[in-house]
Amino acid sequence: MKALPLVLAAALAVGGITAAQADTSRLDRVKSTGELVIGTRDAAIPFSYLDDHQKSVGYAMDICYGIADALKRDLGLPSIRIKEVPVTGSTRIPLIANGTIDLSCGPDTNNVQRQKQVDFAPATFVSATHFASLKKSNLHDLKDFQGKTVISVSGSTNLKWLTEINAERHLGMRIITASDHAEAFLAVASGRASAFFMDGILLAGLVANSHDPKAWVISKQAYTFEPYGIIEPKHDPRFKAAVDDAVKAMMKDGRIDALYTKWFTQPIPPKGVNLNWPMTPELKKLLAHPTDAPEPEILKQE
Repeated sequence: MKALPLVLAAALAVGGITAAQADTSRLDRVKSTGELVIGTRDAAIPFSYLDDHQKSVGYAMDICYGIADALKRDLGLPSIRIKEVPVTGSTRIPLIANGTIDLSCGPDTNNVQRQKQVDFAPATFVSATHFASLKKSNLHDLKDFQGKTVISVSGSTNLKWLTEINAERHLGMRIITASDHAEAFLAVASGRASAFFMDGILLAGLVANSHDPKAWVISKQAYTFEPYGIIEPKHDPRFKAAVDDAVKAMMKDGRIDALYTKWFTQPIPPKGVNLNWPMTPELKKLLAHPTDAPEPEILKQE
């Protein structure tokens, strides 16, 4: 009988989890400190960004506030503090992995590669890669970018796809990177790059809040599929279950639908711009059938 703990420890070690990790959870730290640490973005409109009062707001932020409320109830806490840590596309996953933040609350694409390092809550948005360029550049499709300079954000799935398609189609594009969305958008506005490749909804937010929205165009063609989900730490089943249950409850009682309406089809700060981005049939399917899969089977069904 004494050998059982050793067998269990060995099995956990083989799976990449120590016995200590299996017995502990970030839920324990949240309960003892009364604090939930979340990663926030400064310009990922309308998911996580700073308003004109330098307050973090957005669709993903509101979802994370809902998660915090659920954890407060589940853990029997009188209150819960939310500590915000600014993150970028390249720092969010390392900061989750090393324990600096508990959740990343932004436009975070769930894919197979990332799931090797972190977990994801059920998808709460579906997007796809597009490009934004100035209308005067007269760019319409990938073939128009032969030999041109383009930009994307470091650490993004868009950058990975862009690099691969550039090599695959021998486009000869010069690909440069930015640390965030605002920097990349400015590079196109100032002429340093011909186009910014990013998720369409994020480009729509940047264009709508730009100095001259009519000067811009967003490609009609979508190049990649992007399901978004709140990023969670890996190998913490108790924490994941609590977070996932909170998100599913928000889907079931209609709060996600209300938040979607608030951030995508109504005027939003800081300029009161309405993105006019109705919920897609794909997202409606995911909200009706919650999943954290990077390639949801429900979207493959006719």
